[in-house]
Amino acid sequence: MTAETSQTLDRGLRVLKLLADTDHGLTVTELSNKLGVNRTVVYRLLATLEQHALVRRDLGGRARVGLGVLRLGRQVHPLVREAALPALRALAEDIGATAHLTLVDGTEALAVAVVEPTWTDYHVAYRAGFRHPLDRGAAGKAILSARQSPSGDPGYTLTHGELEAGASGAAAPLVGVTGVEGSVGVVMLADAVPERVGQRVVDAAREVAEALR
Repeated sequence: MTAETSQTLDRGLRVLKLLADTDHGLTVTELSNKLGVNRTVVYRLLATLEQHALVRRDLGGRARVGLGVLRLGRQVHPLVREAALPALRALAEDIGATAHLTLVDGTEALAVAVVEPTWTDYHVAYRAGFRHPLDRGAAGKAILSARQSPSGDPGYTLTHGELEAGASGAAAPLVGVTGVEGSVGVVMLADAVPERVGQRVVDAAREVAEALR
């Protein structure tokens, strides 16, 4: 038997998804056409979402995602971090390098979980909360690589000296996780990443993805 659902809630969530998929916002008419409902319904949905700061209107009247959605999104980070930690710990200890989980935050890559190895004499210090452009560093480039091959296996990305002089990085994107766009990687003080590290990072990314599904 199919469970009863709320039509109004369903429409409100669809509005948020539609707005999240556009960079320039949508008008009431555009939302009405996409939802297949009249403009009065859309006005009521937007008014309710605005009261909770989940939607805002710009000066041109276009609806956009509001700051309330960002606040909700921040609460997801601790849950994602907890799910990823076992795989990150295993990766850091195995490779002897700092492991990290990085998620997309707007146009930036945001490190939400970091695990340093316990047995090395020295390693790269990498803190949770560190941000960098998506097009710099292995973590961000791995995410961009996944965007370019959504139906395939993007493998792993290697970089050297892009975020810190003398440091090399390897990262693989999270694949098949609805609503989460990110990567798992390691950073080490080396001129080049050892050959086995790339596949090990891919395996860790798969472990994290499975934990998040």
